[in-house]
Amino acid sequence: MNDAVWTRPEPQSPCVKICVIHPQSRLCTGCKRTIDEIAAWGRMDAAARQAVLDDLPNRVVATRRGGRAGRLRD
Repeated sequence: MNDAVWTRPEPQSPCVKICVIHPQSRLCTGCKRTIDEIAAWGRMDAAARQAVLDDLPNRVVATRRGGRAGRLRD
């Protein structure tokens, strides 16, 4: 199978398959996109995708507090 068929000449999704939306910021803790950006990603043009990607380093996402990591801090 030729993988070139499945690639686009535009910015690809920043998804890292850690899909947890923080309830207050409404940002994904994995890729830092908003719920709306994630939902609209497939309909965005290349310029809109690139604008989201360019803004991601400026976003602060709260980390999850539960699980083993939360217990180790206490």
